[in-house]
Amino acid sequence: MDADALAAALAVPRVVLMPRVTSTMDEAHRLGAEGAPGGTLVVADEQTAGRGRGGKRWSSEQERGLWMTLLERPGTASGLDVLSLRLGLHAAPVLEPFSGAPVRIKWPNDLYSGSRKLAGVLVEARWREQKADWVAIGIGVNIVPPPEVETAAGLLPGTRRLAVLLALVPALRAAATARGPLTPAELAEFDRRDFARDRHCLKPAVGVAKGITNDGALIITGEYGVAHYRAGSLEFATGVEAP
Repeated sequence: MDADALAAALAVPRVVLMPRVTSTMDEAHRLGAEGAPGGTLVVADEQTAGRGRGGKRWSSEQERGLWMTLLERPGTASGLDVLSLRLGLHAAPVLEPFSGAPVRIKWPNDLYSGSRKLAGVLVEARWREQKADWVAIGIGVNIVPPPEVETAAGLLPGTRRLAVLLALVPALRAAATARGPLTPAELAEFDRRDFARDRHCLKPAVGVAKGITNDGALIITGEYGVAHYRAGSLEFATGVEAP
């Protein structure tokens, strides 16, 4: 399916298909600065410098996964503080039939199939006069996990990237249109899919993970009581990030 046909199938204004790119996030930001409309989608076969939270970088191998960034123009900052979690909540049920296992969410932005990482979400906003000019929503999904990464999950054999793309983009767009804090229904769904619930953690603080608040903060019960954390990575008491 070419870019125009894909844009029509997804009901988005533009799809940019790239065989090789440093990062789909970088390309989406470039298009955003040029005035690309909300709904513009960048999809790459391969990334040479894909990135995640905290500036982490990696190579996304050709056609082993779905590497893409969706550009949206929300016009308001409402909901941006919980957007990465909301995206996970919308993406998890879509990916589950392709994974063959329950898909759970690891605060603040990862999706796990069983005990292994299946996908990661990255959200970056660009601002103009204290308003969100555009938001780049990046997601990488392992179709076939890298053999050298023991902690990576993949989708069921024979899964086609196009099928995943057609199912996933509408879910991401729906998440991006939502405003305000997480709703009681969203919090209940997160609790059902919470990868960290009742696990002992070392970061962002020592204690036991007890879910999240409606503004996206991680709740940890520790030696000195209950505290909320809005930033940082979640690391478990085994001394390494969750498999």
